[in-house]
Amino acid sequence: MTSNRILPMSRAISEAIAQEMRTDPSVFVMGEDIGAYGGIFGATSGLLDEFGDGRVRDTPISETGFIGAGVGAAMSGMRPIVELMFVDFFGVCMDSIYNLAAKNTYFSGGNYKVPMVIMTATGGGYSDAGQHSQTLHGTFAHLPGMKVVAPSNAYDAKGLMATAIRDDSPVMFMFHKGLQGLAWMASPDGAATVVPEDTYAIPFGQAKVVREGKDATIVTLSMMVHHALDAAEALAKEGIEAEVIDLRTIVPLDRDTILKSVAKTGRLIVVDEDYKSFGLTGEIIATVAEHDPTCLKSAPRRLAVPDVPIPYSRVMEQFVLPNAKTIADSVRASVKGA
Repeated sequence: MTSNRILPMSRAISEAIAQEMRTDPSVFVMGEDIGAYGGIFGATSGLLDEFGDGRVRDTPISETGFIGAGVGAAMSGMRPIVELMFVDFFGVCMDSIYNLAAKNTYFSGGNYKVPMVIMTATGGGYSDAGQHSQTLHGTFAHLPGMKVVAPSNAYDAKGLMATAIRDDSPVMFMFHKGLQGLAWMASPDGAATVVPEDTYAIPFGQAKVVREGKDATIVTLSMMVHHALDAAEALAKEGIEAEVIDLRTIVPLDRDTILKSVAKTGRLIVVDEDYKSFGLTGEIIATVAEHDPTCLKSAPRRLAVPDVPIPYSRVMEQFVLPNAKTIADSVRASVKGA
C-alpha cells in the first residue's frame, strides 16, 4: 500500500518501531517517559496503547541502569530500542554504551551479538543550554563497534529506523529535536515528507545527493541539510550551483559519494552542528585529501560549532551554530578563491 500522506519525523519513527514490533516479538522499547507520554520528542507516541507496558517500558531516571539492561537484553536474544532522552546524558552511561554495547561482540569472539538501538535527541537552537543542546556525532563515530545514524527527514527516518532495529550491531540513532515536527518546536518545511505506509528499509552507508550542482560540494547531515539547501537556493540566484550531500549515516560513511561529487565540483565545504575540532568535518576533508588532493580547486572549508559549550543565551547560541548565511558565505569564498 502506498499513499501521499505527509508525516513529521516523530511519527515516522514511531511508525517504523510499531511495524517492527508487530512482526518481531523480540523488539521492545524502554526509556524515560516513553510510555503514556510517548517520549518528549514524540518518537514512541502511540506504542503503549498498542503493545502494552510489557513491551513499552517506562524506566526510572537511571541511564546507567536502563542502558545496561538494554545491553543484557540484546545479548540474551531481544532487540531493545532504548531512548536516551538527550544525547548529552551519555556521560552517565558511557561505560554501558562503549565498554559493553560496542565491544561485547568483539570480546566474546563473535559468540554474542548486541542488536540494540540507542535512540537519542540531538541539536541546539532552542536555548536548552550546554547540557541539552549538543549533537556529538563525532564522539560516537570515533568509537569502534557502533553504527551511527542521523536522518534529516521523515522518509529517511522511517527507513533507517527499520534497518537499525534489524541490525545485529548496536546503533546510535540520533534524531535532531528540531526536525521532529512537534507543535511546540518549529521544524523546517522539508523535515516532514511523504512517507509510505508500507514497511521499507534504507541501507546504511548510502548518502544521498539532495541537490545537484557543479560549482561546489556541501557535505552535511541532520538539521544542517536544510540550512545547506537554503544556502544553495540563495547561491543559485547568483549563478553558483552548489551540490548538497545528505550523509544520512556516519558509520558506515559513504566516502565514494563524497569523492565523486568533489571530483566533479572541485570544491568542498563540510557542515556539521557538532564541535569543530577532532570531528566529522575533519574526517571528511581528510578523506578527500588522502584520496586525491589535486581534485580541489581551492582549500576545503568546514563549518561547525566552535570549541565552547552551547550558550543558553539565544543570541550567543545562534552565533555559534552554522546557518544558511554562513554556509552560503563559505561557498562564495571557496568559489571566488577568497
